[in-house]
Amino acid sequence: MTFFIALFILLMQFLWKYIDDLVGKGLEWYIIGELLFYASATFVPLALPLAILLSSIMTLGSLGENYELVALKSAGISLTKIMWPLVIVSLLLVFSAFYFSNNILPVANLKMGSLLYDVRQQRPAFNIVEGIYYKGIDNYVIKVEKKEGDGNILRNIKIYDHTDRRGNVNITLAEWGTMYTTQDEHFLVLTLYNGSNYQDMPPEDSRDQSREFQRTYFDKQIRKFDLSAFALARTDEDLFRSHFRMLKISQLLHFEDSIKNHITTREDEFIRNSFGRFYHYESIDSLKRSELHLKEDVILMDILKVKDARYQRMLTDQALNNIRQIKESAQLSHEEFRTRKRTLARYQIEFHRKFTLSFACLVLFMIGAPLGAIIRKGGFGLPVVVSVLFFVLFHVISITGEKFVREGVMDAWQGMWMASAFLLPVAVLLTIKASTDSAVLDMDSYIAKLSKMKFGLKNLKRFQINSEKNATHSGNSLNTDNFASKKVNEDSATNQ
Repeated sequence: MTFFIALFILLMQFLWKYIDDLVGKGLEWYIIGELLFYASATFVPLALPLAILLSSIMTLGSLGENYELVALKSAGISLTKIMWPLVIVSLLLVFSAFYFSNNILPVANLKMGSLLYDVRQQRPAFNIVEGIYYKGIDNYVIKVEKKEGDGNILRNIKIYDHTDRRGNVNITLAEWGTMYTTQDEHFLVLTLYNGSNYQDMPPEDSRDQSREFQRTYFDKQIRKFDLSAFALARTDEDLFRSHFRMLKISQLLHFEDSIKNHITTREDEFIRNSFGRFYHYESIDSLKRSELHLKEDVILMDILKVKDARYQRMLTDQALNNIRQIKESAQLSHEEFRTRKRTLARYQIEFHRKFTLSFACLVLFMIGAPLGAIIRKGGFGLPVVVSVLFFVLFHVISITGEKFVREGVMDAWQGMWMASAFLLPVAVLLTIKASTDSAVLDMDSYIAKLSKMKFGLKNLKRFQINSEKNATHSGNSLNTDNFASKKVNEDSATNQ
């Protein structure tokens, strides 16, 4: 139930995202249904982990809320044994998710991607609006001043024919007419009444500046327009098969090796071509090439020792031109390598995604099951809030790691496994706390601890005040005793 709810929410998000590309194009209902079906299959990697997290919290929370966990524990059954059947179900879902992401998801991405491309390229449906120039039909512009209630009778019609590519040189006017499409919807038929046609005739000699003008009147004229461009044209799916989202693990590895080999080959070619621009580098032997950077000043001094100023300037200009060309080539090659490495990163991301999806289902179950036993709440209240918070945290970390991989900040395995590595200790900690009946989310226990702490602070403060009072009283007594002993000593001295 939670899986289909999450899938429905994600599907509605997709629908609102592409609503402008779907509405107003005259698409058949089965085309839209097919697109939504394939799109829903591509949302399984997002919906399944969220569904497992939410359902596990609801299941264990409902057991705890109805004191069924207490009854099981009183019978000597630990929480770990209670969770074992759910662990087995989760493992089955893990293997099913891996099979889906490796075999079914690439096909769904291919079908959805190609169909979505065709839908977005589809032009809007044929619709002539009153008082607006309609340019949907190739090489024609049509304007209608008024449409009758049924939409088939038109008034004050203007048709601009641009098939000759010479501008507005062929115009047809009619007082009224009728409009209908053929049964196969491939042609639009306009029957015009009481109109005229104006056409500029091209001159036989291009040097002739005069233009002949032809005017034709008619009582009835039939015009046919081709509407085949408004039909949905399906693109060959083979054009999309090399995309990283539409490949299996073996295919991803093949493309990854190909891209790596191509990058290595291009880097070697760049190094070889760059050093080949220096004739002195090619003229020395290989043993001295490693010491070339130590002798650059010597080479420069040898050039500057040339007595002929013109020859010296020519050598200097030639060296500067070589440096400029190498710099430009290095910049272009740098952008090329950067683009290819980003492409390589996308294939590596998709390769690790096949495994992180499955492992995320297990990690989120290990978070949801003990968390449900701790909060002891079922239904769609608190479990939904907690599960959404954890899932948002997981999704944000996943997106951050994926972005780091695309930008080259991290390796692919580090960025893609970062979210699971971050949440796995949380899952282990929650499992330990739930097994030991620790009150992690029990607000009463925290309030009691705060009360004890507050009471302890009060006692400590009271003890400090009493200590200060006792110290003051002791000091006063000591001063009195000292004064009395001093008085006795003075009296004794006086008597003596």
